[in-house]
Amino acid sequence: MSSVINLSLHEEPVNTKTPTTAEFSCRVDQNLKLNAEYFHLYLDAPEVALKALPGQFFHLMCPSSELGDPFFRRPMSIYKVDKVQRKIQFLFKNAGVGTNGLSKLNPEEFLNIVGPLGVGFTIPNGTRHIIVVGRGVGLATLAPLAEMASQKGVQVTAILSARRLDLLMSSERFRSTGAEVIQVHDEDNSSAVENIEILLRQLNGDAFYTCGSNRLFKLIKRLSKELNIFGQVALEQQMACGIGVCFCCVRTFEINGKNIHKRVCSEGPVFDVCEATGW
Repeated sequence: MSSVINLSLHEEPVNTKTPTTAEFSCRVDQNLKLNAEYFHLYLDAPEVALKALPGQFFHLMCPSSELGDPFFRRPMSIYKVDKVQRKIQFLFKNAGVGTNGLSKLNPEEFLNIVGPLGVGFTIPNGTRHIIVVGRGVGLATLAPLAEMASQKGVQVTAILSARRLDLLMSSERFRSTGAEVIQVHDEDNSSAVENIEILLRQLNGDAFYTCGSNRLFKLIKRLSKELNIFGQVALEQQMACGIGVCFCCVRTFEINGKNIHKRVCSEGPVFDVCEATGW
């Protein structure tokens, strides 16, 4: 279990060993409305937050809004870590009480967050070409992975999916990492599982990664087993504590023929795609 300490925005830990997790208050730099549903949040961040790895998440204390007062924090995967500007970014959908409160944040206000939390993505040694398949806010989780792969000299193909073309986000974010981007959506049926499967078989990748869609997860799991290709999924799950204490986020996994229970917050949220069971 990760220990959590309190830090103000510019304080450093009192001990010489930098903690893996901290609680701190971050100043809002920008909160941009991207389209009818999604927002892009920029926060000033201390050194601890800037150590976040692709696939890890933060637990956000969402402010109140006209919809109500959020009782629990909301887990949110990191969209980008900008160590030069000392900012962390989140991409989120305004879909409920908590995220509605986030959508109302203005520049110069402060947001309390805890993190980085959880286990991130792995790129096996010798990997030459990864394929990431995401939908909706799942794209936020996968974007830092594409950036990490590019830094390692690994080719990236990103298949980005959405209900409508106007809701399809992050293309430029992925292209900025050097990834080849393929856009698919429901309006022209290009996002159908059958079409995605054809693409995955043609692209000749040696690792699959996915987030944001149960049907895409099931496809990646089936192909990973059939083709004996390494694969990981970042699971989405409601959480209470975010550090493994409350056991609110326990999910079932299939490991060596047995059903095993794991906590998404502390043993994930990234798991072997062949062991996860979906949602």
